[in-house]
Amino acid sequence: MPTSLRHHPAAAKGGSADLASALRAGRVYRREDLARVSNAVDRHLRELVAGGQLKKLAQGLYYAPRQSTFGSVPPDDHELVEAFLRDKDFLVFSPSAYNTLGLGTTQLYNRTLVYNHKRHGVFALGNRQFDCRVKPRFPKKLTPEFLFVDMLNNLDELAEDKLLVLAVAKNKVMEFDRAHLLRALASYGSMATKKRVAGWLHG
Repeated sequence: MPTSLRHHPAAAKGGSADLASALRAGRVYRREDLARVSNAVDRHLRELVAGGQLKKLAQGLYYAPRQSTFGSVPPDDHELVEAFLRDKDFLVFSPSAYNTLGLGTTQLYNRTLVYNHKRHGVFALGNRQFDCRVKPRFPKKLTPEFLFVDMLNNLDELAEDKLLVLAVAKNKVMEFDRAHLLRALASYGSMATKKRVAGWLHG
C-alpha cells in the first residue's frame, strides 16, 4: 500500500521523532495514516515539513522524500494518484503518449491525465497538475489502439494541426490490429470518433 508505515505498536503514539522514524522514503501518506503514530499529528507534520522530512503535496497529503545522487526524487505518479483518490482503479498518462503512434504529433505536454471513477477536475499535487476525468471505462494499461481512439476523442484539445493529424490518422488506420481497434472503439470511443473511424474502415 502507498501509505504503509514502518511497524509501530498501536500504543506507541509519540512525538515528531516517532513519526519521522515510521516514515519510508519515497512513500506518499495521507494525514490519517500518520495520525496513527503521532499524539499531535498536525504540529508534528508542520515540524517535519519544516525540517524537510516530509513535503506537503496537497491538503492532507504528504511525501517522504527519497534522495538520489541528483537530489530529491519526486513521488511515483501511480502511488501519488492512488493515495489522492484512495482507489487503485485508474489510468494515468500524459497526452505526449500520443506521439508514439506515428501520426505526426510532436507536442509535449506538462499535464497528466488521470482517468478514474471518483474525482473530476484539475488538481495541483506538489508542483504538478493532474487533470482528473471521471470515465465509465478505461483500460488497465495503455495500448496503441486505445491511444488512437483517445487521441481522436481529445482532438480539439491537442496543440497540433488537426486537419493534418486527421489526414495521417485516416491513412494509418489500417495499420492497427483491426480486432483490437474495434474493441477499443466500442469501449472508449465517443460517438464522433466511432463515426469517423467507421467511415475510414468502410470507406
